Amino acid sequence: MKSLARFAILLAGLPMAGAHASDFDGSKRLICAPVIAMDCLSDGKCSRELPAEIGAPAFMRIDFAKKVVVGQKRTTPIMHSDKSDQQLMLQGVEMGLAWTIVIDTTDGAMMVSMVDSGGAYVLSGSCTPL
Repeated sequence: MKSLARFAILLAGLPMAGAHASDFDGSKRLICAPVIAMDCLSDGKCSRELPAEIGAPAFMRIDFAKKVVVGQKRTTPIMHSDKSDQQLMLQGVEMGLAWTIVIDTTDGAMMVSMVDSGGAYVLSGSCTPL
């Protein structure tokens, strides 16, 4: 089972064939998959988890036109977004957690943070255009 997880992590880190920078400029819907999760408490202790173990969806769709992030169980509005040459930044609130999604505009690499007063979850993964 660990070798399967390592294989999935390696695949997520590979550049996507055929992906172009314009795929990640906010003009196309994306599907994103978190691969690695960290669960950090306010005392500074962190543990590595699988995304499913912290309740993260296996896949989430980002619809920039509708300004929503869609998971398997719920849809969350994007309350704020910003864009630079290097990254897209999205922010919102869900279930008492403030979240930020940052997507690299060159390759679709994704980082997610979800924070409340008790700690934070940090996810890494990748996105591809739909």
